[in-house]
Amino acid sequence: MSKKIKTPEVKELFEAILALKNEEECFLFFEDVCTTNEILSFAQRYQVAKLLGENRTYQEIAEKSGASTATISRVKRSIDDGSGGYEMIFKRLKK
Repeated sequence: MSKKIKTPEVKELFEAILALKNEEECFLFFEDVCTTNEILSFAQRYQVAKLLGENRTYQEIAEKSGASTATISRVKRSIDDGSGGYEMIFKRLKK
C-alpha cells in the first residue's frame, strides 16, 4: 500500500465509508463528498478493470466504457503493479 495515502485523514475517511449501510447511503455520501465527474471517473475505472479482467481488447473497452486508451493503460498498470485491490474486490463479488 502506498504510504502517500496512509494518513490519519484518509483513514478517517475510509472509516466513514465503511460505516455506510446501503447503496442509498453511498449515493448520498459520495454525492456530497465528490463531484459528479469524480464519481463517474471512479465508476469508469472500475468498469475498465472489469473489462480487462474479461480479456477484452483496448478498442472494445474504449467503445464500451468511453475511456481513453491512456485511462485503460493506467488501470492496466494498477492491476499489474498495484496493491491487488481490484483483484481482491472482484474475488469477493464473485462469491
